[in-house]
Amino acid sequence: MRIGFCCDHAGFDIKFEVIGHLGSKGFEVEDFGTDSAASMDYPDVAHPLAEALLEGRIELGVAICGTGNGMAISLNKHKGIRAGLAWNREIGVLVKKHNNANVLVVPARFASLETIRETIDAWLEAEFAGGRHQRRIDKIDIV
Repeated sequence: MRIGFCCDHAGFDIKFEVIGHLGSKGFEVEDFGTDSAASMDYPDVAHPLAEALLEGRIELGVAICGTGNGMAISLNKHKGIRAGLAWNREIGVLVKKHNNANVLVVPARFASLETIRETIDAWLEAEFAGGRHQRRIDKIDIV
């Protein structure tokens, strides 16, 4: 499975650890940047990740920024993207189980590297519950 990854400058310090962790789980990772710790604008990496997911070049995405909010807002502007913000294992499970998030967004400044790994793993291992949650997801996108 191919997973897209992106981060802004706040997530750059842990970027390679996260990509390595995903690789150790057997995932092929496409890196959408950023490529340095220099200040940059998160939409510049979020939008290409979203487009790749919608085009089918990747199957899921992981995004990291300082609070996670900028990435989530940018990603969720794309119809068909459900970027869920999670900062611990339990929320990681719920954004997949209840929201079928196809992108996980984690806050670099509010979670340790170990917690971020656990959150990613929980999200990847969780399964969408369907049922009433699908009905709600069907109401998200506006034509």
